[in-house]
Amino acid sequence: MARTRRLRLIALGAALSYFFDPENGRRRRKVAADRLAGLTRRHGKRMIKGTAARANALGKQATHLKEEPKPQPDDVTLARKVETEIFREPDVPKGKINVNAENGKIVLRGEVDSAELIDDLVSKAHKVQGVEEVESLLHTPGKAS
Repeated sequence: MARTRRLRLIALGAALSYFFDPENGRRRRKVAADRLAGLTRRHGKRMIKGTAARANALGKQATHLKEEPKPQPDDVTLARKVETEIFREPDVPKGKINVNAENGKIVLRGEVDSAELIDDLVSKAHKVQGVEEVESLLHTPGKAS
């Protein structure tokens, strides 16, 4: 503790003698002030722009936390929205699952690897805006529904 204080005092003394040298002190102070002002001009604008952009993004993110209500989409659009949601994960077998929509009712058909995945796909389909009902005809290998 005393050692760091001593080092700080030595550094302060060196800085004071450097900047208040009778021969070159005035020039050194002026050069240091100019460099600091230039650094602030160059990097300050960039930091301000970045901070403003982050604040703007956070504001927009806060206002769009939940999807706004929209009119009931047609069956094809609804089926594509459900496909987009349930096929987002890379481990979902996209070629083995069929998604159909009929007046807000989603029908999932096909074969998946586990019962947990079936439950996950059904819950994801329920969360899509416009889905009123989900019928699951999904099954695991060896078990037909």
